[in-house]
Amino acid sequence: MPAVSKGDGMRGLAVFISDIRNCKSKEAEIKRINKELANIRSKFKGDKALDGYSKKKYVCKLLFIFLLGHDIDFGHMEAVNLLSSNKYTEKQIGYLFISVLVNSNSDLISLINNAIKNDLSSRNPTFMNLALHCIANVGSREMAEAFAAEVPRILVAGDTMDSVKQSAALCLLRLNRTSPDLVPMGEWTTRVVHLLNDQHLGVVTAATSLITTLAQKSPEDFKTSVSLAVARLSRIVSSASTDLQDYTYYFVAAPWLSVKLLRLLQCYPPPEDGAIRGRLTECLETILNKAQEPPKSKKVQHSNAKNAVLFEAISLIIHHDSEPTLLVRACNQLGQFLQHRETNLRYLALESMCTLASSEFSHEAVKTHIETVINALKSERDVSVRQRAVDLLYAMCDRSNAKQIVAEMLSYLETADYSIREEIVLKVAILAEKYAVDYTWYVDTILNLIRFAGDYVSDEVWYRVIQIVINRDEVQGYAAKTVFEALQAPACHENLVKVGGYILGEFGNLIAGDSRSSPLIQFDLLHSKFHLCTVPTRALLLSAYIKFINLFPEVKGTIQVVLRSDSQLRNADVELQQRAVEYLRLSCIASTDILATVLEEMPPFPERESSILAKLKRKKGPGNLHPDLDENRKERSVNGGTADHSSTTSNAKVLLLSCVVYLLEPPIPLLSGVYISYFSMLVFLVFASPTTSTDLLGLGSTIATQNSAPPASKGASLLVDVFSGNTAAFPVATPVAVGPVADENFSRFVCKNNGVLYENQLLQIGLKSEFRQNLGRMYVFFGNKTSTQFMNFAASVPADPTVDGGAQLQQILNIECVSDFVDAPVLNIQFRYGGTLQNIAVKLPITLNKFFQPTEMTSLDFFQRWKQLGAPQQEVQNIFKARHSMDTEVTKAKIMGFGAALLDGVDPNPFNFVGAGVIHTKTTQVGCLLRLEPNTQAQMYRLTLRTSRDTVSQRLCDLLSEQF
Repeated sequence: MPAVSKGDGMRGLAVFISDIRNCKSKEAEIKRINKELANIRSKFKGDKALDGYSKKKYVCKLLFIFLLGHDIDFGHMEAVNLLSSNKYTEKQIGYLFISVLVNSNSDLISLINNAIKNDLSSRNPTFMNLALHCIANVGSREMAEAFAAEVPRILVAGDTMDSVKQSAALCLLRLNRTSPDLVPMGEWTTRVVHLLNDQHLGVVTAATSLITTLAQKSPEDFKTSVSLAVARLSRIVSSASTDLQDYTYYFVAAPWLSVKLLRLLQCYPPPEDGAIRGRLTECLETILNKAQEPPKSKKVQHSNAKNAVLFEAISLIIHHDSEPTLLVRACNQLGQFLQHRETNLRYLALESMCTLASSEFSHEAVKTHIETVINALKSERDVSVRQRAVDLLYAMCDRSNAKQIVAEMLSYLETADYSIREEIVLKVAILAEKYAVDYTWYVDTILNLIRFAGDYVSDEVWYRVIQIVINRDEVQGYAAKTVFEALQAPACHENLVKVGGYILGEFGNLIAGDSRSSPLIQFDLLHSKFHLCTVPTRALLLSAYIKFINLFPEVKGTIQVVLRSDSQLRNADVELQQRAVEYLRLSCIASTDILATVLEEMPPFPERESSILAKLKRKKGPGNLHPDLDENRKERSVNGGTADHSSTTSNAKVLLLSCVVYLLEPPIPLLSGVYISYFSMLVFLVFASPTTSTDLLGLGSTIATQNSAPPASKGASLLVDVFSGNTAAFPVATPVAVGPVADENFSRFVCKNNGVLYENQLLQIGLKSEFRQNLGRMYVFFGNKTSTQFMNFAASVPADPTVDGGAQLQQILNIECVSDFVDAPVLNIQFRYGGTLQNIAVKLPITLNKFFQPTEMTSLDFFQRWKQLGAPQQEVQNIFKARHSMDTEVTKAKIMGFGAALLDGVDPNPFNFVGAGVIHTKTTQVGCLLRLEPNTQAQMYRLTLRTSRDTVSQRLCDLLSEQF
């Protein structure tokens, strides 16, 4: 940068600043500023032309006044005029004024752009730097449109000086962040990667920042940077601090560049080349070894720089998750920091170990530090560090240490900061449920939660404990006894009253045989809390009272007195008044049988994802969850990119899940002999309108998708709930444009399991499937009918294989029917053929009748069952015109192919067809009877189906009617 001459001191500016500082009041300051503004305005409007020095001085004064918080509405043209000066100081002030005061809508933008273009083409490095800095500082869309193509050219030009390359790289980075759609990807992208080999480390540092950002957007275009980044990192790590004197910071060689290179490598999976991978491993081992060496300086700057490189290296080790030795070493190194006197290091160590706990290689190593983490939870003074300790305990929890960790978190909960109590409650509730072998322990844990932090126990927590108690017979008696004892405390939290009212209302009869918990004592205990509760809790207790009348007729009179009291029948709250009136009338007029029917025990709740987990996800975000529970983790794609996958939730709540699809993970052979390993694949299934039903008790929960697959050694894993009431945005390597869904052959597969599902001039998709009860397996074959390779072939999963001409790719789906469903999933296929991107959407023939198991029945049993299913909602009938020839043998084959057992000699009319079977789901079995009556003269059919569930009847009728 040119030296500033003595004449550039601008004495007038110094005097003005001094006057401002000497003002005794705000009024005096404003008066002095107004006087100066008037003087500057007169100078700019005067007849005498100002020289460059005067313009610079007055523009500086305007800039200073603006920075004091006053509006400036003139002087912009004079600042633009300074851009044409050949003096550095004048041009610098002009650019500074423009960067601070000129907005993107100014009329002067065209003049400013012309001046910038002139400086960029001047080949004067000083002027070029000033222009690039102005572009980056303004960073507007107009600037991007004007210079997005020019800046890359300057960056990769062979005769550009190093300082200009640095500025150009950072300027392009700024434009990419503000207007990424305007930064063109062209030939310069391959050339900019080679800047990592530049001799000037300043250029390498700036280029690394730029490449890292661009690689996150287009990983394929910059994948060659991996080898160059590893080579550069290796040279830095292996060099002595004296080798890079200009870039050594307190005895640490180029720490900023090292950190940036490590971050760049985190955009890609581990290198496939063995030599590069070995060299990278050596670099990481060297960094870990240097962390064990005695410090070369006692100054904090040395330790900060050294630890910055170390933590970034550990982040890369965790990202790759492929070297067990490095993962364990990283864990041990972080364990040493857990007791470091520096608070920031303890915080970072706990945060990094949370991520390490998700790796199968290092999980056991993390668990060895459990005592240290527990001690940090008890003794740490900084609340943020204690919160990270809670996160780490949550992450390292498994069946072997669950009771210890839950006990410690409960103990800490009594003294925990109010800001993190709710989060601790959620995590304790999740761990207690997830690792509960004995559900009596789970009940005790939740009740302790309510005792210690009742105000922070959300509705989701006590909803969940009720769900679990109702679903598990073995714990119901214990739960009733435990809540009865807990309610005897003089002061009970209202959430405990809610749980006690619900459980005693349902299962109080299980402990009524004990004289200490007789029905009257249970009622008196609950009613003693009634006047202390809010309206919703009182409403719940009234419901418990009417349940008591059904369970214990001996307390009917006592409860009726309460219901008949003025405080209930004339209650100001309409909800309480209505309940009291209706419950009182019900108890008076209903017979014992009617009461038993109306007030029967709650049926089991369908199993689903815990609503507590959904609440924790919303509170913490996906990045902070236990690996088994974090269902939106960043998923590595085969081509090396990473992407954040987030889920969107619909407003619908469902009681029933539907169909679950699994994907097997062994290497898949192509006919050409090429093997593709699907490490973390996810079938992307699209739905037109998921089946929903009402959650009557408000206990619904967000049903999320699990995007991260475990290692192949663990076999198939649950990847996605393909029929949930909440749709989710699934991770895809690149956006797939979903076009019209091909379903021409869909109906053909209703009564058969094998055949060609889809075919065009390029691709053939074949299916072979088998089903047994509620489980099925489907083999999907993708055949390339051309002689040209399909590039970037992906069946809506993050994969990047090639399918050779004439080759075939096989994909295996494991299917489980959890409950009855209507919509079939859609499989999206994307590939590149001849440079053109092809998108195909095909509806998979997974229909409800696939889970039909035939049942043989006699004529007597059939018609007896037929009469039992005589309710109007259980029968569906369809009269329709025959679409195909009415051949008897073909009809028999279709009914048997549909899944039902064809019962001969059952119907009095020998020309009719009857069948029977059972639809198997994970949660229930639905018996089905069908009767098909053909009328050959009218070419008509009448199809009648009766099942115990109306939705099943309707769906099966719709499917079978289309076959005739």
